Amino acid sequence: MTLPEEGRILLLGAPGDLVADALPLDRCVVLQHVKPDFDAWERRGVSVTRTPEGPFAAAIVFLPRARDLAEARVAEACAAATGGLIVIDGQKTDGIEPIIKAIKRRVPLLGQVSKAHGKTIWIDATADFADWTRHAEVNAHGHWTAPGVFSADAPDPATEALLAALPDKVGGDVADLGAGWGGLAMGLLKRDKIASLHLVEADATALDCARRNIDDTRARFHWADATTWQPPVLLDAVVMNPPFHVGRKADPALGRAFIAAARRVLKPSGALWLVANRHLPYETALEAHFRNSDEIAGDGRFKILHATRPHR
Repeated sequence: MTLPEEGRILLLGAPGDLVADALPLDRCVVLQHVKPDFDAWERRGVSVTRTPEGPFAAAIVFLPRARDLAEARVAEACAAATGGLIVIDGQKTDGIEPIIKAIKRRVPLLGQVSKAHGKTIWIDATADFADWTRHAEVNAHGHWTAPGVFSADAPDPATEALLAALPDKVGGDVADLGAGWGGLAMGLLKRDKIASLHLVEADATALDCARRNIDDTRARFHWADATTWQPPVLLDAVVMNPPFHVGRKADPALGRAFIAAARRVLKPSGALWLVANRHLPYETALEAHFRNSDEIAGDGRFKILHATRPHR
């Protein structure tokens, strides 16, 4: 497979740490909605955007884990590089093989390469994949969600458990780190004692859904990496259901980074409430960053953890 020698190349969902020695990066435009990856491409001096303007001579799709989002990226690639070359790269654990089977029912493959844990295929972008297009929509529970967004079909049970365990008063200035489409924030804003609620979310698509779900002047929306975000003033409380997966692999280090971030953005008198799956080892991190911490509720699946007096 040889990329066109002229014209721009769209990279859909390319991770910020992609080894790109074989790509003509001076002709590439990265479509990226996740803030840490977006910022990484900017630091590398590569053109990166949330809304690319075509046409493109070729498009490379980096397959995500969610099937509906994977289909949406293929449709977007074909629309952006009409008549050009479409390359689709993915891991077996992320569903590349079912996607290949579905594509082969529509258009012949121009080529295919198998790797240790994945495959790369390429096709001509003349095929019509318009029916694979996906948009944000209202789910059965009346909430705006989108393909690939966590807990898109229904409220997350861990979030519901956290809301049920919280006291009526959590603080005046509050942050929800990793706010997603706003499920936790909507529950928090039912408390009239909250003066401001900062929704911090790295996935711009999820944050766009949160903006549609929440019509409250106390809400502040931040497209940012929660682990590095800095609030305008130190906060009274952080309430969060932190992510703990990188792809399919559980990575407790991500949750620990959220705990460290909570410590950093809180007042000396501030408090943290978080929910975690029962098996995640967050207690040591809480002890490292807070003077007091305890499990205040939970069941066989989840634990609700509370910490106060962050270390300085």
